[in-house]
Amino acid sequence: MLKTKKLYVFIMSNLLAVAMFLVVSRFILPPITDGIERAYFIILEFVLLLFSLTIMSAAAASVNEKLEIDVLKKGETKYLQSFIDSLRFCYSLDDFYEIVKNLLERKADCSVLYIDSEKDYVLYSSTDLLTSDKKTVTTLNQNFPASWQDGYHFIGDKLGVVSSYKTARGFFLCVNKHHFFIFCRYTRLFDTGIYKELFDEFARFRKRAETIANLSEIASLSKDWEQLAETQKLFLPQKLPEPHRLRLAAYFRPLVNVSGDYYTALPIDNHKTLLMLGDVSGKGLPAALIMGLVMNTVKVMENKEDLVSIVYAIDKAIKGMKLQDKYTVLFISVVDTQKMTIRYVNASMSDPRIITRAPDGYTIKPLASNCGVVGILDLENVHMDEQRLFRDDLILFASDGVSEVMNEDGVELGDTELYTQTITKSAAKQPQEFVDDVVKLIFDYKGENKLHDDITMMVAKVVG
Repeated sequence: MLKTKKLYVFIMSNLLAVAMFLVVSRFILPPITDGIERAYFIILEFVLLLFSLTIMSAAAASVNEKLEIDVLKKGETKYLQSFIDSLRFCYSLDDFYEIVKNLLERKADCSVLYIDSEKDYVLYSSTDLLTSDKKTVTTLNQNFPASWQDGYHFIGDKLGVVSSYKTARGFFLCVNKHHFFIFCRYTRLFDTGIYKELFDEFARFRKRAETIANLSEIASLSKDWEQLAETQKLFLPQKLPEPHRLRLAAYFRPLVNVSGDYYTALPIDNHKTLLMLGDVSGKGLPAALIMGLVMNTVKVMENKEDLVSIVYAIDKAIKGMKLQDKYTVLFISVVDTQKMTIRYVNASMSDPRIITRAPDGYTIKPLASNCGVVGILDLENVHMDEQRLFRDDLILFASDGVSEVMNEDGVELGDTELYTQTITKSAAKQPQEFVDDVVKLIFDYKGENKLHDDITMMVAKVVG
């Protein structure tokens, strides 16, 4: 429905643009008198056509935005949209069951049945007559076995699949042998475009919940910390992207297999890249869970340029886990290589900085903290700051495990002139070479001393 309406708006806007162009070119443009004027006339007509298309494109965008609000936020589809928005921040089955009760059952008046079809086990059932009836479960398992194809499907009155949503009594999502049934008498009123979005978000939730459950199970049952660490690393970038005019490198060394440090780089468009690095308080499984939660929260946020909203979402997610005394410090930013800026929120990270070229070498510009720690205290007035970037600028993000490395005299590396000289001298190099120089410095500086914290760095360099 929404898709059809948008197509209609697209066609009408282009027809109106052409009509505007024909009217203007016929009644306003002067008559042609010679060959030179003909050339100018053609150029002018081309400009008028582009102008008409631009005007109508802007008008169509405004109409489409209103259509989305009317369809997805005001009509019956708003219930499913609200469920999708909440599902993005579910990290366990308990979270999932809570939003099913509050949104699908209470507000949308739907009946829900959630089945692990491989184990033939009901994970969740509404209390109404339909979903609590054993015959319903038996019929659904017969009609939709574990081998059923992943996707979304419509259900009829006889609990079999139907091809048309207009006659459907409900629908179900099939993801990796888990079947999530939603029965609703007004299924025909939902916008058809919502089902694909719901399926995709449910699939992401399943993967997210399974990963976190695996972390917990490995830690509590097998105590195989090496396996736990390998699972945790799946949250980190397996390969850094290669954005336009930006070169990236990273280093990650957990102290005891399982780490609370994290970093990511997510391209937004051809010129903008989200860069983030953070550190969760404490060690072990709780820190690993919070780390995974933070990474997933950032990944699922649609508007990755709205750093303030992302920080608030992370704060809410951590508090929702109810793990005592757990919080994170983090630095999150958007680097724009077209406008040559970095916009950022620094939630109490001490070491992010820009190393920029100056007439007498490289100088350091700190990216000061502008936000408190996230996940434990009330956040107030979170805001973004902005710094100008220049060609060959190098941006260094590092956890405090880098600057707090101690030598045999107990002096922290970050307090020494040696550290400052190393990062300014190496700033002219490529990011990976810069990282290698700092890592070598860390291990040379500590000597025989043991490390006391995770070491995590990410470096971004602006290139021509």
